[in-house]
Amino acid sequence: MTELLASTKEILSKLVSFQSLSGQSNLDMIGYIEEYLKEHGVSSSLSYDETKQKANLYATIGPEVKGGVVLNGHTDVVPVKGQTWTIDPFVLTERNNRLYGRGAVDMKGFLACSLAMVPVFQAQNLQRPIHVSFCYDEEIGGFGAPVLADDIITKNFKPDAVIVGEPTNMSLVTGHKAGMEITTRFTGFEVHSSQPEKGVNAIEFASRFIGKILEVGARLAAAPKIGSPFDPPYTTCNVGRIDGGAASNITAGRCEMIWEIRPIPGDNGQAIFQEILDFSDHVLLPEMRKISPDANIETILDADVPSLDACDDSPAVQLIRTLTGSNVQNVVSFGTDAGYFERVGLSTVVFGPGSIDQAHKPDEFIEISELERCLTFLHDLAKHQSR
Repeated sequence: MTELLASTKEILSKLVSFQSLSGQSNLDMIGYIEEYLKEHGVSSSLSYDETKQKANLYATIGPEVKGGVVLNGHTDVVPVKGQTWTIDPFVLTERNNRLYGRGAVDMKGFLACSLAMVPVFQAQNLQRPIHVSFCYDEEIGGFGAPVLADDIITKNFKPDAVIVGEPTNMSLVTGHKAGMEITTRFTGFEVHSSQPEKGVNAIEFASRFIGKILEVGARLAAAPKIGSPFDPPYTTCNVGRIDGGAASNITAGRCEMIWEIRPIPGDNGQAIFQEILDFSDHVLLPEMRKISPDANIETILDADVPSLDACDDSPAVQLIRTLTGSNVQNVVSFGTDAGYFERVGLSTVVFGPGSIDQAHKPDEFIEISELERCLTFLHDLAKHQSR
């Protein structure tokens, strides 16, 4: 374990050094992983976004047969701008049995464990394969995962299970909410603020739109799902950012807001979204265009991340239970790439080292003990795939 942990730290240090921010190219990091695998005699395949500047990677260790297990993680990290770090966020730093750095827990720690285990996997007499896979742009909507999922199901040998190694403290997560990321832009009509009735104040109409979102959110909160394991046990709505206007003496000519809906499994997120759109299209917009025919409201669904709702008897759930001996399962309110794999028929769970409480924060860290627990689990997985 000492040697394996040292290898994991070395790989994690390299992964953290890549400033693989969401929305930017990850080809340098993917190139490093591809070369690392090649050095160990493992070939990999890439699937790209439309620009060819972002790539997913998929590799197989062991025989090319059905019954494999996919270890999956995302390569991108959230920005550090505006955060106060006590260390360089892109230099892995060890302190008090913790490893600090952007992405250390979310989720390059799991990636490092998976890569460090490649020689161990190869040394086993695997009867069924272990696949390693890495996605782009999970943090801004999971844009890489559906491309990878579609690529996986075209293979001649389909895996039995997918493990998405998001930080869960090595506890089994079988469900999470969906996530709809949305941008709405209001175009008004600017006039002098002494005559506001002659203009269309984009901020004013945006505030009424926000009121509708809050009204829907309050209604959903007032009818929680009895017996739901989710916290909170209902679909939530949130307005995360708003920007607009030019000066206090001008009616705002523009306003942009970013908001979200997190549907609980079983709720119709599209219906909730449509209710809010209908208010925009049939109430607000006609009022705006009575004053200015050029006024407009544009709403874009930036991302529609599917929920995860794994069955108790699914292959992925049973695999984790067999290897850990635990019957405990959890759900979380944050989203992951897992729903994309489940959507194409791949049995999927979320299970990985570290705590989500440390993700996205300044001085992000992962406990070294969590990496050790993950490596032990992957050892057990290798033995299982060798039987």
